[in-house]
Amino acid sequence: MRKLIAEFIGTLWLVLGGCGSAVLAAAYPELGIGFTGVALAFGLTVVTMAYAIGHISGCHLNPAVSIGLALGGRFDKKDLLPYIIAQILGGIMGASILYLIVSGKPGFEIGGFAANGFGEHSPGGYNMISAFITEVVMTFMFLIIILGATHSKAPKGMAGLAIGLGLTLIHLISIPVTNTSVNPARSTSQALFAEGNWAIPQLWLFWLAPILGAIIAGVVYKYLSPEQND
Repeated sequence: MRKLIAEFIGTLWLVLGGCGSAVLAAAYPELGIGFTGVALAFGLTVVTMAYAIGHISGCHLNPAVSIGLALGGRFDKKDLLPYIIAQILGGIMGASILYLIVSGKPGFEIGGFAANGFGEHSPGGYNMISAFITEVVMTFMFLIIILGATHSKAPKGMAGLAIGLGLTLIHLISIPVTNTSVNPARSTSQALFAEGNWAIPQLWLFWLAPILGAIIAGVVYKYLSPEQND
């Protein structure tokens, strides 16, 4: 249960910190943090939680990460469903807190609420194919970074920093395309609150593509550097 609570808190922080920076601070008049600031915010949530709860739950914060780690031989498959449920609920709680904050400003419009999208809901107008490719490749690389940084032969104590910086870079690349998901729990939480009726119908892509990328990465990295050969 402690592991699930840790995943709940960690995913809550990921959504509140990352999506909160996008909703509250990205375009703030004159002093907005922009794409770079939002990318850094997501990276910082992972770095801070890696050292806060990594020793408790492994700090997955992401259904795709849990699936990739399971296929890479680093996570017990029987724990997959409880982890995913905890991550989704944590993300929804983070989005709920963010909603309560932003709705306290008179005249504030929820708008897209940092939800992920493609086509007219892509920040740069990228189509579904571009979005799908982006999410598969970015999640693949994210899992390669995670699996490598947490390998028994990797430098000790540096995994959290490498993973957080990797997520920052991923956001710098892909925010213009999809608002960056690589995380179905993050996508689900924001889609529930976005204005209009577009985010939920597009949510399938932000489950399918990250999970596919994670599956490929788990299989590839297990072949490249299996733990049992250490």
